[in-house]
Amino acid sequence: MPTFETTARFDRDFKKLLPEEKARFQEAVRDKFVPDVVRGRFRPGLRVKPVQRVPLPAGARPVMEMTWAPDGRATWQYADEIRAGEPHVIWRRVGGHEIFDPGPA
Repeated sequence: MPTFETTARFDRDFKKLLPEEKARFQEAVRDKFVPDVVRGRFRPGLRVKPVQRVPLPAGARPVMEMTWAPDGRATWQYADEIRAGEPHVIWRRVGGHEIFDPGPA
């Protein structure tokens, strides 16, 4: 089972979601994202892909985007394992397309 952490920005974004959006995101993570992370391959419906134009230091893991609703997006990144042999994911942003606006950190 993968482990997770969230950024402060993700936490702020999540609080702004409507209750039904929160439920839909959590359902997508539980029923689709987690099983796909475990098997190491994402289903096409999640449309997981690297976020374009995100500057990263050399050797850093790419920031990824996941679609969880028609206008529901989340960005995330793999990080060093916390439990041996289990992926660790950092959730970075969640919301609609506005999450791609760099804005203040």
